[in-house]
Amino acid sequence: MNELPDAELITRVLAGETACYRPLVVRYQNRLHAMVMGMVRNHEDAKDIVQVAFVKAYQSLATFRIESSFYTWIYRIAMNLGIDHCRKGKRRKTTSFEEAVVSRDEDGTIASQHHDESPAVALARRELHERIYAALDEVSEDMREAILLREVEGLSYKEIADRMGIPEGTVMSRLYYARKKLQSLLKTEEAG
Repeated sequence: MNELPDAELITRVLAGETACYRPLVVRYQNRLHAMVMGMVRNHEDAKDIVQVAFVKAYQSLATFRIESSFYTWIYRIAMNLGIDHCRKGKRRKTTSFEEAVVSRDEDGTIASQHHDESPAVALARRELHERIYAALDEVSEDMREAILLREVEGLSYKEIADRMGIPEGTVMSRLYYARKKLQSLLKTEEAG
């Protein structure tokens, strides 16, 4: 069932085979999480937003046009939820240890590959991520979305234009000005 195209899965869900929705969730949840995470900067909030997006999509599946891209549709739902979340100022400013990303040896100790990076390098990397995320907060939502689609998703200008519903020239302009603003913000922070 996981190999079936989106349109076939959706058709089956609409015909009453609700289990066919799960492969769609599995197929797209990580990509959506990465995008939403770039906006809200909190793992749990991003996870919640993606879950709500899939629920909303499921509830509105009858309105989905089968000839359209399901990912584009669910992406727009998730991004709108992320934007709403940011507007409400519900972003948490906490960082949590992710036990799930640490592999352990048979005796339960943390595997040696997690000790390879020095604490100084890990701290520098975390500080850089925080600076980039803080700078992303300073650009408009449209610019942030374009940057995330290009840099996180790796989409082409045409794909970004299709996803955002704007001309390619506007995508190029938003990316240019977003990068310029981010560079300026990051340089200002370094100097300060």
